[in-house]
Amino acid sequence: MSQPIMRLFATIVLLFAILVVGTSRWSVFDAKALRDNALNKRPLLAQLHVKRGAIKAADGSVLARSVRGQGGTYRRSYPAGSLFGHPVGYAIVALNQLAGIERYRNDELSGQAGDSLSSLADQLQGKRQQGDTVVTTLDPQAQRVATDQLAATGSPGAVVALDPRTGAVLAMASSPGYDPNGLGRSGVFRALNSAGSGAPLLDRATQSSYAPGSTFKVLTAAAAIDSGRYTPDSVINGDSPKTISGVPMRNDLGQSYGDISLTTAMTNSVNTVFGQIGEALGKRTMADYMRRFGFYRRPPLDYPADEMLASGERLNGKLLPVTSDRVDVGRMAIGQDKLAVTPMQMAMVVAAVANGGRLMTPHLTDRIVDPDGRTVKRVEPTVAGTPISPTTAAQVNQMMRTVVESGTGTAVQLPGIQVAGKTGTAEIGTLGANLTQPSFVAFAPADAPRVAIAVTVERSQGGFGGTVAAPIARAVLQSLLS
Repeated sequence: MSQPIMRLFATIVLLFAILVVGTSRWSVFDAKALRDNALNKRPLLAQLHVKRGAIKAADGSVLARSVRGQGGTYRRSYPAGSLFGHPVGYAIVALNQLAGIERYRNDELSGQAGDSLSSLADQLQGKRQQGDTVVTTLDPQAQRVATDQLAATGSPGAVVALDPRTGAVLAMASSPGYDPNGLGRSGVFRALNSAGSGAPLLDRATQSSYAPGSTFKVLTAAAAIDSGRYTPDSVINGDSPKTISGVPMRNDLGQSYGDISLTTAMTNSVNTVFGQIGEALGKRTMADYMRRFGFYRRPPLDYPADEMLASGERLNGKLLPVTSDRVDVGRMAIGQDKLAVTPMQMAMVVAAVANGGRLMTPHLTDRIVDPDGRTVKRVEPTVAGTPISPTTAAQVNQMMRTVVESGTGTAVQLPGIQVAGKTGTAEIGTLGANLTQPSFVAFAPADAPRVAIAVTVERSQGGFGGTVAAPIARAVLQSLLS
């Protein structure tokens, strides 16, 4: 072959290679960066023509689906209405507004999670882009019970129920809720965010932080025992008042108990005992165990990061290290001081105790299924950490059983099922306002736990954890265990 022909051939090959590299850069290698550029409106317009994948509950019922509209575009429909508004979220593609699972799993739901080369091949073959289906771990019956029970209190609040063995989120309810079907209408977002609306778009299960009250004593007891400083039979004086951090601390109704065991102190939620334990353990030990359980960082949940809040001591809205001079460790140990927790965090605490000391990573997604019905991804249970030993977990488990058998948590008792739990009633607001923050944490069956739960009711008028929050936990547990 003559040299001119060889040179011509080499030039053609080189130009073809440049063409392939150039087109591949934008269509394959840098495609995501181009899509994510705020100035690029083409992806938004293109997404209107994509049939997003469905979102389904654990039983297969459809929680979100795409409905074809005019001009080959699609809109989102939510058959369950407000029932799953917070965990599922919303996808208003025309406004580029997404939240919840719709946002976290957007790549899968919009068909952008696959291999770039495969996507390019599909485009060349003329295949329409279509999203995968997200199958969640959520139980519709438990979600309904939790939602109805919260609504019956007449106060805002939240419920989180986990499978402690796997970390699967079984229920995640926040009240008041919202119906994502109506969010596309003009002015709806502004109305829901206005003063006096009750903040229905706020996911109180993951975004609101509350004083946990005595539910936090579960963590304090776990730290006390696991550190080797105490046992369930350790004797501490439970008289009232006791001077903690230079200020008198009192038990409920000012009751004095004398010398009692740690188990008895848990059963009767004796503040002065746990206040003394907090001071004896010290700030560094308490800080260590709080971090072990997941405090001071957002939960490792498959959910948008800015829709979750880290739990811990807070001052002026910012996290305050436990070691700070501004922290009263004795009052923090009983769930007061500046302690602010999310219901999701407290559900993780009791789930770790229920699971023998192993904290499983919480997750809302069970699996991803492609349009052809093939499971392309399954979320396997993973261990997030081991905050306490199995021995400690078993001892705290037994202590929590006595709370339900004969202590402050008898309202959560279930026929034929042993429940382990802990009440919490935090005092909030100004002195004399009679405002409380009732909460309850539990797991069941106590000897082989399948459900761990945290319940919080906002700003109750004098209500207690054992009378306001415990019945909600009981109803949800019953629905999941029946």
